[in-house]
Amino acid sequence: MEGQERPILDETVLDPSLPPWKKDALSCCQVDFIEQPITYQEFYNRYLRPNRPCLFGSHVTSKWRSRREWVSKDGKPNWNNLKEMFGTLTVPVADCKKVEYQAQPKEDMTLAEFLDYWQDLCRSEHDPGKPCLYLKDWHFCRSVPDYGAYETPVYFQSDWLNEFWDQRYHGEDDYRFVYMGPKGSWTPLHADVFRSYSWSANICGRKQWLFFPPGQEEQLCDTTGNLVYDVRSEELLNSKRYPHYQKDTRPIEVMQGPGEVVFVPSGWHHQVHNLEDTISINHNWINCCNVHMMWSFLQSELGRVQQAISDCTDMEDWHGHCQVMLKASSGINYEEFVDFLACIADRRLMDLATTEDGVEVKHPRHHHHRLDLRTVSSLLSVIMADQDCQRLGSVQSKIDSLKRALEKLDP
Repeated sequence: MEGQERPILDETVLDPSLPPWKKDALSCCQVDFIEQPITYQEFYNRYLRPNRPCLFGSHVTSKWRSRREWVSKDGKPNWNNLKEMFGTLTVPVADCKKVEYQAQPKEDMTLAEFLDYWQDLCRSEHDPGKPCLYLKDWHFCRSVPDYGAYETPVYFQSDWLNEFWDQRYHGEDDYRFVYMGPKGSWTPLHADVFRSYSWSANICGRKQWLFFPPGQEEQLCDTTGNLVYDVRSEELLNSKRYPHYQKDTRPIEVMQGPGEVVFVPSGWHHQVHNLEDTISINHNWINCCNVHMMWSFLQSELGRVQQAISDCTDMEDWHGHCQVMLKASSGINYEEFVDFLACIADRRLMDLATTEDGVEVKHPRHHHHRLDLRTVSSLLSVIMADQDCQRLGSVQSKIDSLKRALEKLDP
């Protein structure tokens, strides 16, 4: 990452057995705007480790190619450039005015077709009678790997999730996305995949973010445990359906302008609205600070699966079938989660052991590597105590192999 600080940490700053987000996140009542550059250590101490949201100024994205080539002089999307460069590519597009299974249904179209729709909507001055389509979750880097639309900001470079997915799927899948949507398009209330962090950079346009700290989402669930689809909906006032909702339950609001970057902490539910015609770049990511939350999420999701098929416990390999269903519903199961940890540990150990002419090379990121390895070791102890994990022989053998690999790490 030329010209950027590497993610360097004092190796004493973290005890991986003490996740502070359970207490600190709830005390956050405002979101800091970071107008001037700060160090990675400052970001880590103030926001990443305490699991608090923040908003970075446009200095973070000022040199990005996408901000030069995707935006016109008037601050609007540069339709012509986007069509010329990417118009033939297929993109996923959601319909914001329809709901299917508590989500906005999607269909594929070419980017040129979507941009034609968008331009027509702009010419109609965003006629409310027209469809409201939103290009979402486009794996842009996978589609155009050599374009170089942006550089991941230094604050978000410790990214185990995409590191693992790149290694596992050889560029065929990732958690890096581009979003493009007209004024009025939006994303319903949700928490991010695997309870990951996310960051979202506006290339152009403005967004409104409505944040709810971890735990507050319980007040937004109906009697069956399902989240309300739209936090602006009057259905929340139905006390029979939403008995835990309180009228003083208010989100933390963030207004994000062009070039600005939002850091979304783990487990914070949020709803997002495009206030103008907007293009954004988004990553989901996990590292040593929130991987415990990912594990807790998987345990919770497995509990849901087990409850759903609790009448079939006498079937052969019931626990194995639960893992298959967990993978299908959540995108990962216990065995792949251990593979995920093993991939990160192996790469960190390899980097730490790198030598030149027999002399160890001291990388500036080594402190973070040791932090990562201590976190993996701490989490392994938690996983080994899990009763469901103990019933999975293949997972246990992988854990044993990973433990032996970690024993190579010097104290």
